[in-house]
Amino acid sequence: MKKTLFALSIFSSLIVNAQSINLEEFATGLTSPVEITNANDSRLFVVQQNGMIKIIHPNGTINPTNFLNISSKIVFNGERGLLGLAFHPQYSSNGYFFVYYNNTAGNIVLARYSVNPTNPDIADPNSEKILLNIPKPFANHNGGSIHFAPDGKLWAVTGDGGSGGDPNNNAQNKNVLLGKMLRIDVNATDPTPYNIPSDNPFAGAGVDGADEVWAYGLRNAWKFSFDLTTGNAMIADVGQGAIEEINKMPLSQAGINYGWRCYEGNNAYNTAGCPTQSSMTFPIAVYDHSGGKCSITGGYVYRGSLYPSLQGKYFFADFCSDQIGILNADNSIIWTSAYSGNGFSTFGQDLQKELYVAAVNSGKVFKITTGSLGTRENDLSEAIKIYPNPASKEVFISGIKDKKLTAEIISTEGRKVLEKDHIINEKGIDISGITPGVYFINLKSGDYKSYSQKIVIK
Repeated sequence: MKKTLFALSIFSSLIVNAQSINLEEFATGLTSPVEITNANDSRLFVVQQNGMIKIIHPNGTINPTNFLNISSKIVFNGERGLLGLAFHPQYSSNGYFFVYYNNTAGNIVLARYSVNPTNPDIADPNSEKILLNIPKPFANHNGGSIHFAPDGKLWAVTGDGGSGGDPNNNAQNKNVLLGKMLRIDVNATDPTPYNIPSDNPFAGAGVDGADEVWAYGLRNAWKFSFDLTTGNAMIADVGQGAIEEINKMPLSQAGINYGWRCYEGNNAYNTAGCPTQSSMTFPIAVYDHSGGKCSITGGYVYRGSLYPSLQGKYFFADFCSDQIGILNADNSIIWTSAYSGNGFSTFGQDLQKELYVAAVNSGKVFKITTGSLGTRENDLSEAIKIYPNPASKEVFISGIKDKKLTAEIISTEGRKVLEKDHIINEKGIDISGITPGVYFINLKSGDYKSYSQKIVIK
């Protein structure tokens, strides 16, 4: 029985008919869920960090028998455990699926399993074929998200190896597999673990870089996903201590350097020995740790059909503030109010590309819906306008409906450089005293309602 737990109105006091989303409780009783996916059928598969994979049926009931239990092969504590799951594009015929976990030594393992040939709800626990076994120097920063791209290649994102500040410089070292987006061809003849795609950017003898690497310079990307409508990968990378970031990567663009440990978001972190800034690709959106935020959980661009008002919006969350963020097409971010006590740990799609979000603390899976099924609502980003951009002396805001609206301008380092109360519709805000550069202007109303947009001051 589905139950609507709450409706999260986004910025509703500022905009008439503002968009709202609902979270409907879909399933409960899970232990530390960290991944949701489907096998191109009506079931949802939920990865539990403790080493078990559960099946949820369309009515929200959970199979009492595990699809897979490899708890004896993993270490489950902190950021370690069973972290990722992806089904082979030809799963219906070959029965192959792939998992990503920390083994008992703490290493990152990417392995293939097979489904039971006579029972589609149970995997064969003795069918493991290990593809990758990557040693790690520290317990944290394991990455763990894996997906098949339309070309049939398996993509996996790894953490930088852990500690703080990437002390071994793994993310920038193209010859190690930590802090990377990896891309391999799993359609290899046994016992060969995998093949190297010939178009990987560092493939081949005499090329500087590991053959498996597709992109590098990532700290601890906690979930990436493909938006096949636009042909992009959306990567949510957890920051060091100040800035969380969202990256957009064209699937066709190889060899991208996302900048860590040289940069955290857009801000210089440790540039010793780093390549030029112009050789790096910076995030399309960032946010700081104000309001109790601390760690991004990546999600998906909505491409379902039930809620047209959500089309093209990227859904993600902050683990600490218990808020869901929505990235608009113009890369502005809006936040829901907090839903305390959950710890949103992963998003997922069903076969129809409808969205779900799981909470590691409550052990629940929610379905994301809107309050107005099948209707197109006003987009917040179309109502609020911040201009000009770039700006030099003044910046103006139109579309304001709340007399208590406040504005603040934050540097890419997370430092507040201006704060102004009681913003008046289309009345200029003096920015002439701010040093030229890239900033974020945050509009706030109440404890949780907010709107953020990048602005360039010249």
